[in-house]
Formats: sequence, C-alpha cells, structure tokens
Amino acid sequence: MSVRASGILLHFSSLPSVGGIGDIGPVAHAFVRLLASAGQSCWQFLPLNPTSTFIGNSPYSSPSAFACNPLFISLERLADEGLVSWADIGDLPGAGSEGGALSRVDYEAVDSHRRRVLRAAYERNRGALAVDGGFRDFCRAEAHWLDDYAAFVSIKSAHSGASWDEWPEKLCRRDPAALGHWAASESAEMDYVRFEQYLFHRQWRELRAVAANAGVRLIGDVPIYVTYDSADVWAAPHFFKLGEDLRPVTVAGVPPDYFSETGQRWGNPVYDWDALRADGYRWWVRRLRRNLALADMVRIDHFRGFAGFWEIPAEEATAINGRWVSAPGMELFTVLSRALPGLPFIAEDLGVITPDVRELRDTFALPGMKVLQFAFGGDPASNPDIPFRHVERSVVYTGTHDNPPTRAWFDALPDGDRWRFETYVGHEVGSDRAATVMQRLALGSVAGLCLLPLQDVLGLGGEARMNMPSIPQGNWSWRMLPEHMELRRYEALARMTALYGRC
Repeated sequence: MSVRASGILLHFSSLPSVGGIGDIGPVAHAFVRLLASAGQSCWQFLPLNPTSTFIGNSPYSSPSAFACNPLFISLERLADEGLVSWADIGDLPGAGSEGGALSRVDYEAVDSHRRRVLRAAYERNRGALAVDGGFRDFCRAEAHWLDDYAAFVSIKSAHSGASWDEWPEKLCRRDPAALGHWAASESAEMDYVRFEQYLFHRQWRELRAVAANAGVRLIGDVPIYVTYDSADVWAAPHFFKLGEDLRPVTVAGVPPDYFSETGQRWGNPVYDWDALRADGYRWWVRRLRRNLALADMVRIDHFRGFAGFWEIPAEEATAINGRWVSAPGMELFTVLSRALPGLPFIAEDLGVITPDVRELRDTFALPGMKVLQFAFGGDPASNPDIPFRHVERSVVYTGTHDNPPTRAWFDALPDGDRWRFETYVGHEVGSDRAATVMQRLALGSVAGLCLLPLQDVLGLGGEARMNMPSIPQGNWSWRMLPEHMELRRYEALARMTALYGRC
C-alpha cells in the first residue's frame, strides 16, 4: 500500500435512489462522480448478497454467498432500457416520505414492490431470453453457482419459504432424479431467478465502467461464514460440519469477553476444513474470485477465523461452552495466492488478535484494520488502534458499519476516554466537531488507506447508525437525503484529503 489513498464507506441501500432503497443505477453513478470530485479514490460497501426480511435484512446473512441482491436493481435503468414501463413500476415505496427527517428503508414494502416490477420485466421479455446471447453467456459462465441458486430459490418459494432441511426428503438430499424433474417442470421459475441475476450483472457492469473511468476503486466485503438456510449449504453439505440429519453439529461464534458474559452464538455452520482441503479449496477460490469480479478489492470479515475459530455445540443456547479449533489458513491462502495473484484483500483483524492471526496476515502481506473509535480506551501504549501505533500496511477507519457515527460515539464516551481523546488532539472537542477531528486523525494516519463512513463526513448522529450488533431488528435501514449529494458538503473533505497527501 505504497500509494496513500482515501475513500468512503457506504452501502448501496443508503443511497437516495428512487424506489425506497438505494440501488446501482443513476444515483450510484452520480455518487462515484461525487467521490472523484471530492478527491476520493475508493468506495467501500457491505456484502452485495441477497437479504431477507426473515433474518433482519442483514447483508451478512444471505441465502447465497455468490448471488447479488435484486433489491439493488435500478428501476430507472429498467425503464430506460424498455424492459418495463413506468406504468409497470407504479407507485414507488417511500415516495414523499422524507419530510424533514432522515428516510429509512421499509424492507417489506420495497421487497414486495421490487419483486412485482422484476416479475413484470421477466414476463415482458422471457420470450427473447432464448435468443439473448448475453443472457446465455452469463448463465453459462456462472452456472457453477447460479443453477443451484435458481433451484434453491424456486424450491423454497414453492414450499412457502421453509428451510431446505424441511423440504421433501428427495429435494432436501438432492436426489438427482428429483432435481432433474424439478428443473424440467419449473424451468420458467428457475429462469426468472437467473434473469434477476442477469439484470444485476448488466447494471453492475455499467457501474464498474463509470467507477473505472472516474478512478474510483470499488471495495467489497465477504463474511467468513455462510447462512445455514442457503443455497451454499444445501448444494454442498459435505463442506460443513453437519450430522446425518443434515443439521449443524457445531456452529460459529465468539467466546465470552469483556463485552458479553455469554459470548456470541452466531449459529452459522462451521466448515469441514478436511473436506475443503480434499477438494483443493476450490469452493473458496470460486467464492473470492466471484467477489473480485465485482470489486477491485475485498474486505474479509472475521479474518481471525482462518487461523482459529470458536466452535460451539449446536445444542448450546450460548457461546460459553465452545472451544477453539485451528483452521488451515496458511494452506488456504497459499492456494488463494496462486489462484488470485496479489491477494487484493483487507483483513478484518479487530478484537483480541493472537500471534497466529498476525502471522497469517503478515505472511501474505494483507493490510489489517485500525478503528479510531477503539483508540482511546485503556492503555495507549498497548492499544493497536491509537494513531501513533498505526503501520503503513493497514486501513484506518473512524468507525465501521457496526459503530455509531462518531458524533454519537463522542456523546456517549466515558469521562476517561473523552479525556484521553481530547488530550491526544490537544484541545476540547465538543459534539459538533468530533467527527471532523476524527477525520483529521484518520486522514493524517500513516496507514496507506483511509476509509470514512459517510455519516461522519456529513456530521450525522445516532439517528444515522447503520447497525447495532446483537439487536436483530431495525438495522440496515438508514438512507441519505437527496441534499446529501451536494458537492458543497464535501469541500472540507477534499481540502483535508489533499493536505494529507491522499489525492
């Protein structure tokens, strides 16, 4: 990371696009140009995978590690291309709801509306798909995950959304004859799922071209684990620690710590690393190659899990009775380094990081993360997030999607932490200046890359928080207002970016 750079952390759902949720259409293109005008060269977003209202709309819990979210397909682009009419689109969710307050995503309304419009687009154009060379090429190139995903979604829909382990036995256990019969009888439904992914692919290709022309790198995000009720586990149960009943034997989480007496029981099935090794880690190569087809660089969430992970018996209600299990991270990343030259990854190495995690990160020269909101608690001499301990091969943030905006963070600081913060910067700060002061610390850091949550650039407070960990509902819904796209709001950021040599 020899070239200093900076950028913005913002998920697509937060853009002020039409239709009740941000998308990858014209407003995303305008945001890329806005970033470039403000001297920013990177845009980091959260995982692009489909979300579900049944599991809190989290982009970190998805029915597929390979598919992309149809909710991000731009209605405007569909209309521009003649794939639907504005009459098909009809009344837009959330239209006129902004008023004087921050708008939010109403996921149920958006999901219902977007799927109705996408279904209309499919019905209008399904006859042409057979001769659409782009559609055929896309389906052929992505068949290694797309066929299973199309089957999974169509079967799940036909069974009222039931988890795959509750499907009829032959479909649950992927009996070849049963799957063949399903593919033949439900080919139209499976093609509809493929069509959604194709539309996303086409619109994403346009966005990538706009970003490349503007000199803005796109940075994606990959959760280490996958959701049990997903096409990934259904399609390859042997890659996960499941019992004869195809239910998880052990699940993932983290042990009890200062923040939680019972730890965190995430519930994701853990990998059977022996089975993945026997297959040459092809599943991981394909997964990360897919993400690097969408982005220039990828953050890997919970990177420490590649060195060792906390494994919890599935019957346990909490994470207390888990155990540490070693993972073959060195072996895996050796394979990845051959398949994906340069390993353009950011290692999310937050929390209690042991020597084996640091060794894995440093062996493959992966930048780790520094979060300034963690920098002013405890002993500065041993705190890895305080600016004087940063290293060039790292990425500095004021906060992440799991943190409150810096203004809200400052307002809630304990007296000791606030004293350390203000003593570090050499003056009293105040709530209205906290985000600006933190941006200066981040941009001035020796870290090669600086990424700022947009909420901090805009100086917003707790009302703009993206996610509250351990709170299952009400997250992921914050959206920008249209006036947040005005260039004047980014002039101070542009000046600081130039001052600290990150243009």
